[in-house]
Amino acid sequence: MPVSGRVVSLAVQTMLAGATGRSCGYGAAPTSSSLPTGTATPYCVLYPIGSTSDGPPFGDASADARLVYQVTSVATTAEQAEWMADKVRSAFMARTEKGPTYLISATGYVVMSRELDKEEGVAVASGVYSYIQRFALEVTTLA
Repeated sequence: MPVSGRVVSLAVQTMLAGATGRSCGYGAAPTSSSLPTGTATPYCVLYPIGSTSDGPPFGDASADARLVYQVTSVATTAEQAEWMADKVRSAFMARTEKGPTYLISATGYVVMSRELDKEEGVAVASGVYSYIQRFALEVTTLA
């Protein structure tokens, strides 16, 4: 069975909100009812960019995929945007001796590796500051 991008994306969104302590929207700004901080800045927005798959041989139920995400940290100052980007980077990349500090728990899948693909840095438009980062995940099915 192929990897479901939606299932992994929702797990990444949940991990980001928990690890940063700030709301994370999925393709759009978080709503006022989003946990834990609603639309209060800073927050981040998760955008699935795309994926590539390694199909299993015939008769094998397992599959692998490389999923790429953009995370845009949104704030009212450059310092807040960079602070939020630091928290996002830590959420994806921080490790202990036992593995990643923040787990991405996607039912039926396991994240095998994570990498920082690209950082664009701080930008400002109409008084809104943003910091763009891209991350790649290697995911496999638990069949």
